[in-house]
Amino acid sequence: MYQFANLLRLNKPIGIFLLFWPCAWSLAMTQWYVVNNYLFIKYLILFFVGSVIMRSAGCVYNDIVDRKIDIRVQRTKKRLIASGKITTKTAWLIILLLLIPALIILFQFNNFSKILGLSSGLLIITYPFMKRITFWPQLFLGFTFNWGVLLGWSVFFESLTIEIIILYMAGIFWTLGYDTIYALQDRRDDLKIKVKSTALKFEYDIKNFLFFCYISTITLLIGLGFLTNRSLAYFVLLAIAALHLAYQVIIIQRIKSNNREKIQMVFNSNNSFGILIFLIFFLEIYNA
Repeated sequence: MYQFANLLRLNKPIGIFLLFWPCAWSLAMTQWYVVNNYLFIKYLILFFVGSVIMRSAGCVYNDIVDRKIDIRVQRTKKRLIASGKITTKTAWLIILLLLIPALIILFQFNNFSKILGLSSGLLIITYPFMKRITFWPQLFLGFTFNWGVLLGWSVFFESLTIEIIILYMAGIFWTLGYDTIYALQDRRDDLKIKVKSTALKFEYDIKNFLFFCYISTITLLIGLGFLTNRSLAYFVLLAIAALHLAYQVIIIQRIKSNNREKIQMVFNSNNSFGILIFLIFFLEIYNA
């Protein structure tokens, strides 16, 4: 059971929350226009369960694709598939079993959302290969991990609007930033085995790149606030969220490149940012 939990990364739930919070932002944002407490809570639960399932399935799939790379990286060489403790055949069976409840959840939504949800499969399938061909795999993760923003909106409105596209873009820049921080852990190994990342591309300018990502995130959220006529409280709380992101950039500059534990700590702090943005959006339900 312990090995199974490790394979699904249930022992490291941060990935679940980073996948879930954009969905929760979107669902909270829908309530600015249509307050429906029952559906809001129902979809919040379904999206959380879906995040657990899809993140687990994604981790197993990534481990299958990256097994020959993982064995050569200090941080990942003991992963179960890379080390041969679990066969790829067993891993594929686990993915299949995980996809069944994921599809059950998806098919409770409207037809537009079903199509939108299924279309994310292309992003999920191609993402693990991006590090082999581009220095921007973190950008592709942003497109993938924030797909729930679009899906959360579509379950209510069966369409996509400029407001939700702006939120989606904000999530992408946020992911681009925090996953670059995550990739700092593997810079040395990645350089040796010729795996690409934004952490390597901007190795000597990490601070400015992270500021660019996070400033873009906050700027888009500010623009969203003006576009949707948010209250003063929205912008005040958003300033606090901006300070949290700035703190990450300042701290990461002081951490040595081989200190994986502290880098992971900064990366994990993005859960607090996700919670804060959700609370900002949720509180605005009562100011709409």
